[in-house]
Amino acid sequence: MTTIDFLPKAKRTKVGLIGFGKTGRAVAMVLLLDKTIDLVWVVRKSRILEHRSVPEFLGIDSDEDGSIHWIEDVDFETLQENCPVDVIIDFSSETGMDYYGEVAAEQGITIISAISSLPESRLRTLKQYGESTKVLWSPNITLGINFLIIAARTLQKIAPFADISILEEHFKAKKEISGTAKKIAQALSYNEDEIRTVRAGGIIGVHEVLFGFPYQTVRLKHESIAREAFGNGARFALKELEARGPGFYSMEELVGELFVKANSEFVSTPNLTPIGSKSYLRDLKKWLLRKGR
Repeated sequence: MTTIDFLPKAKRTKVGLIGFGKTGRAVAMVLLLDKTIDLVWVVRKSRILEHRSVPEFLGIDSDEDGSIHWIEDVDFETLQENCPVDVIIDFSSETGMDYYGEVAAEQGITIISAISSLPESRLRTLKQYGESTKVLWSPNITLGINFLIIAARTLQKIAPFADISILEEHFKAKKEISGTAKKIAQALSYNEDEIRTVRAGGIIGVHEVLFGFPYQTVRLKHESIAREAFGNGARFALKELEARGPGFYSMEELVGELFVKANSEFVSTPNLTPIGSKSYLRDLKKWLLRKGR
């Protein structure tokens, strides 16, 4: 990932943001503070704030336009023609892709979807877009939660005999089990019906995986302290995707590759695929067998 802290506006990555609720606003704040990114516009379903700018609304002194558009007022093709972007970051809803998807794929615009839950039909659509452009989907795009998934999957492989329990906590009004908890359960082949939930106050999001050993306990816990964490994750994904070609990506894949690189000095695994890939566990098992473990 690039370490450049500032670029002239003309050389920055141009970004369009879909969705401007509580999380969308926090994401916009992070993007505006990164001077390698140019937040060109925001599209939202409400007419409120139409024709205003994001920097003005958030009270940030910025040279970026960040114009706010009502989704019913301008079609995406026209918006892209007048205010072109390189990347779309979507924090709206599962139907948000209907607005930009086909045109973005045709024009090779990178798509970063951070919708917390998508049905299989929507996932298939994103994967189809990935045949023409870079597409990443993550139900929880925070760096910490994706590291937790990689770490939990690794520990499960090291100690398959350990008991596992998954707990998630959210604000009182959230009724359904979080998409993130389901993603963790899927990664660990854990029964979703056994996920424990807590609903209280204004908790943004807490996810914990407990590993119970005969003589010790390991707890892997992630807590979102502020919604800006989602902006940092989207920013990470944007920069990690820059050097890649068209395809359908996940945050586990991006984080997993760095996880392997960071630990390469401890093991020799020349033929081991990235943790985020589907064949990781298969290749790891072969490697462990070769090592007699």
